[in-house]
Amino acid sequence: MNNRKLKIELVPESLWGFSLAKALPKKLWDIIRKDAISRSGGACSICGAKSKILHGHETWSYNEQTKVQKLENVIAVCPLCHSAIHLNRSYVVGDFKRAEDQYMKVNGVSYAQMKQDLKQANEDNLRRSQIYDWTQNFDWLRRFDENV
Repeated sequence: MNNRKLKIELVPESLWGFSLAKALPKKLWDIIRKDAISRSGGACSICGAKSKILHGHETWSYNEQTKVQKLENVIAVCPLCHSAIHLNRSYVVGDFKRAEDQYMKVNGVSYAQMKQDLKQANEDNLRRSQIYDWTQNFDWLRRFDENV
């Protein structure tokens, strides 16, 4: 699954509810989101589709040994790719068919391969959710220091 262009990203339970958009002042989040859109040329960073609506999506890495969740980037994504990234949430809110279709289309995979990727993402997330004392690393945000 690591070689997929569009990845299913699940957040460990102890980190649910946290997002930069909620944690940062609106002015700073808008700067970060607009920077992501500018870097993507106004298109989805994953599927390349031009869209009037692009979300700022935080990409994180997880080091289970050091218990560090590290912010790697904020990218511009279209709503369809965003729903596929958060596929489990799409199942809950009922928009899963479009999210599944987008995942399969962008990655060029079958339904069975998509389900296998989801199974792997859920296994990784279950293991990570056993860790309750994650430390967050926001070094990536230093590029916006002059705006803080």
